[in-house]
Amino acid sequence: MPSSTSLRAQLHPAIRGLADTIEAVWHRHLDLAPFPLPHDLGYVEGRLEGEKLTIENHCYQTTRFRKLHLELAKVGTSLDILHCVMFPRPDYALPMFGTDLVGGRGQISAAIVDLSPTSRDRQLPEGYQQDLKALPTAHFSQPRDLPAWGDIFSEFCLFIRPGDATEEASFIARVEAMLTVHCLQAIATPATPEQAADILAGQRYYCTKQQQNDKTRRVLEKAFGVDWANQYMTTVLFDYV
Repeated sequence: MPSSTSLRAQLHPAIRGLADTIEAVWHRHLDLAPFPLPHDLGYVEGRLEGEKLTIENHCYQTTRFRKLHLELAKVGTSLDILHCVMFPRPDYALPMFGTDLVGGRGQISAAIVDLSPTSRDRQLPEGYQQDLKALPTAHFSQPRDLPAWGDIFSEFCLFIRPGDATEEASFIARVEAMLTVHCLQAIATPATPEQAADILAGQRYYCTKQQQNDKTRRVLEKAFGVDWANQYMTTVLFDYV
């Protein structure tokens, strides 16, 4: 597999900065161990409309998280992507952390971060709500509408098009703050194996909704075919147990 720095160095500065920030928070608060991906899906190359498509996956696991997934991708000079999701183990009633940055040709077009509830009442645990409400108010000039399948997201979801480098930096700071809340709350959350069935149901609902992201699926299908795209969507991006 090529050096992990080779692809990252080619990506938009905000994507590089967010990837570095996510990994720094993980290493600061969590005891990481490798997560085994299928051998042919850690690093992937293909072609999309004549341009080279490169996908690089970094995956870890911890006591409370079954999988921490950070994906970096690049399509020629037209598209740079960061995708990150943290999948809790079924013994822990934790929300799903997710963030994405999408850009190309020097500009970020979409930036989203959320701690998505997986409980039956679709509410975040009280400790999360208190910590997230205590964060400084974030102001951005170009908010975006959530997709039609976006009922999985919480009231704290931030979905924007950054207007400039200052807003890109503010978004990265917001991700860092929300991710730190998540790590600290997760560490403080006791195991509740008796709730495993409900926890898994909530995670499956989240993943099923995310698999409806037609933009992601179309890119993968064009580059690798329908069968491969479905395998990647269901075993790497949004797998559930």
